[in-house]
Amino acid sequence: MSHGARKILVLAVSALLPVAGAAVLAAPAHAAATAFPAHYSAPYLQISASDAGDMAADTKASGTAFFSLAFLTPQSGCTPMWEDGNDAMNAFASQISALQAAGGNVIPSFGGASGGELAQTCTSVSSLEAAYAKVVSTYHVTRLDFDIEGSVLDDTTSDQRRDQALAQLQAADPAVQIDFTVPVDPTGMPSDVRSMLTGAVKAGVKVNLVNIMTMDFGDGENALNDAESAANGSVPQLESIFGVGSSGAWGMLGLTPIAGQNDDNEVFSQSNAATLESFAAAHGVQELAFWELDGYDKGTGYAYSKAFNKITGGGGDTGSFPSGFHQLTVQHSGQCLDVTGASTANGAVIDQNTCGTGSQGGQEFQFLPVSGGYGELQNENSGKDVVVQSASTAKGAAVIQYTQNGTSNGLWLPIQQSDGTWQFKNQNSGLCLDQSGAVTTAGAAFDQWTCKTGTGDNQDFATR
Repeated sequence: MSHGARKILVLAVSALLPVAGAAVLAAPAHAAATAFPAHYSAPYLQISASDAGDMAADTKASGTAFFSLAFLTPQSGCTPMWEDGNDAMNAFASQISALQAAGGNVIPSFGGASGGELAQTCTSVSSLEAAYAKVVSTYHVTRLDFDIEGSVLDDTTSDQRRDQALAQLQAADPAVQIDFTVPVDPTGMPSDVRSMLTGAVKAGVKVNLVNIMTMDFGDGENALNDAESAANGSVPQLESIFGVGSSGAWGMLGLTPIAGQNDDNEVFSQSNAATLESFAAAHGVQELAFWELDGYDKGTGYAYSKAFNKITGGGGDTGSFPSGFHQLTVQHSGQCLDVTGASTANGAVIDQNTCGTGSQGGQEFQFLPVSGGYGELQNENSGKDVVVQSASTAKGAAVIQYTQNGTSNGLWLPIQQSDGTWQFKNQNSGLCLDQSGAVTTAGAAFDQWTCKTGTGDNQDFATR
């Protein structure tokens, strides 16, 4: 890619599976999707038959659950196809369904640098809306991305047609969220990008995210410094276009560099990726992505995915959680994860208590992998699992033990921290197992809360 001709972006979501700790219902073929995490990683995959399996491989290696799929371009008229292999729009449904069943999702991305833009070839607003709606229903997604760059930015006719179709799509299905991926300079977004976004707002499009392509700034430039500079320059522009404050603008920003060697001979290194992740997390950036999974990250052992997934609450190496039963010590209190009274009953509260010695079944837990890095956190004494009560996705929802029935509120992702401790992220809610109130008293209950950064707090556990 060149600075003026770059491919990029998309996103994904987690899926809401049936309830544990409440009445158990048969799972629908495609369960309703939960809200996106406030902050997440969604690397690009230029999908084709030869690399669609990279999503599952990356999830296993890094815990990444969300992927941007590039690119849907015109096959003819109002019919889109996947650009890389000219695959039909309904291709890869099985791989996407498997990811969704494991708690992840994708965002199909339209456009890109060279494949063409559907709004230019589909000249009927109603037909264009129908084409977008078909993608949503085929892949059971709630978010679409539009990579608008090059000459398409200045094609006001197709821009207006796209905006009208998207506004109508959202009116018919308010659950659909819209992202835009756009070029950027070190000083911010150029005027044609700002004009395109302003037109979308005026047309009534509800924009969730603006993803800036922080790449190919020029030979001899510093890829990391320019990425951070571009983000700082874009935030005031987003404030003006969307009428939000600084925190709101950072919260609707996405950053997408090229992993490794850029087209301008500059290198965005793995160290740069770790630094950009820290920058993004500190500023409240919504999305981190990179170009591109198969060609740029697979050969590193998914190192860029591991670095960026920390913003989702993922630390990368989930496969090294020790096998067998262990006591789990809460770092801030020094007490152990505990089933109240060593109860074997469904609904018993998960609390903390003084760590016992010898056989302590009520305090002994094992992690049983299921898929995508997620698994059950099972108590030895009862044989029951740690679950979020009533499959709640709310912060502060109680955590109890319950007979596992394969639902996502009883599945946890162990995330290893820099000091070797572990956080546990719930698949259903995207929140972390949390000692309520961060107190040190015995008997204090556990809940779920936004995953924290840093170590030594009430979400970090050591095995013993």
